[in-house]
Amino acid sequence: MRLGIIGLPQSGKTTIFNALTRGDRPVITSGGRIEVHTGVVNVPDTRLDCLSAIFQPKKTTHAKVTYADITGLEGDSGKGGISGPLLNQLSQMDGFVHVVRCFENASVPHPVGSLDARRDLLALHGEMILNDLISVERKLERLEQERRRGGGRDKAQVEIEISHFEKLRETLAVEQPLRTLDLTPQEEKTFSGFGFLTRKPMLVLFNLSDGQTQPCIEYPASRCDVVALQGKLEMELAQLPPQEVEMFMAEYGIAELGLERVIDESYCLLGLHSFFTVGEDEVRAWTVRQGANAYEAAGAIHSDLQKGFIRAEVASYQDLVELGGLAEARAKGKLRLEGKDYIVKDGDIVHIRFNL
Repeated sequence: MRLGIIGLPQSGKTTIFNALTRGDRPVITSGGRIEVHTGVVNVPDTRLDCLSAIFQPKKTTHAKVTYADITGLEGDSGKGGISGPLLNQLSQMDGFVHVVRCFENASVPHPVGSLDARRDLLALHGEMILNDLISVERKLERLEQERRRGGGRDKAQVEIEISHFEKLRETLAVEQPLRTLDLTPQEEKTFSGFGFLTRKPMLVLFNLSDGQTQPCIEYPASRCDVVALQGKLEMELAQLPPQEVEMFMAEYGIAELGLERVIDESYCLLGLHSFFTVGEDEVRAWTVRQGANAYEAAGAIHSDLQKGFIRAEVASYQDLVELGGLAEARAKGKLRLEGKDYIVKDGDIVHIRFNL
């Protein structure tokens, strides 16, 4: 799963990217050039740490999220919309982290000369709305031409598609993102190949200076969360040795790094959760969409397990930890057999029985 880090110039996108990925990319402006840099990070999960303590495996593997630092958005693309190469990069993302500048820094002047987080938030919001509206109107033009010509696809199917895209146009025309819509499975299928930007989930991240409080700016939309992060401080901490970070957190009474919260929020925003496999060789967190069944979970581990699926042995994380292991869970009747349609819960410990 890939989340694109986006924002206006000088908003601190690369600072946030470095904080999340513990990287050290130079924090410089791209001058409007399109650049994409990626980094893969572990999803922090205390449950995985606890399971590793119980099973003492040779290897512990976290769930992963990929972040892409994307430059090139200016917030003022005008009626032409976002350029093709940049749109291609954005469309490949599963969601976005929208970095909004809240910090004052005389050495890094704001591109428009003043600091206004709400204005900047709405500028990029408007640019993405405009781009989707252009795409929808172009599609409607093609469908209208197809309806007039006739002789091709079934007319009823064309009419259905026109009604679907008109629904999108009505939403975008009032400057609402497409993620606010509840779509039917048929509508989802119709739109699946378009990669509409405002349909993707978004995490709005207010980039604060040290000690600054989060501004009271609301961005009410479904599939969109809001967090705040002291970006420069978090980047500096991410680049320190773990022992020094622990000392700093203890000295200032910090229970959790902000970047860990952002990573966790990102993971949940994408509609994902984790199940675990455990053993002496490896304790591992696997990623599936919320609502995935045991058959899909088997496929996440390996296609052979899905192909030869017989049953899933399942225990809850809480039961396993309280009882101390798989053998104890089985003895207490807490390790149960489930079929293909069992909906895997967040934190389930799963072992797939299969035969090829």
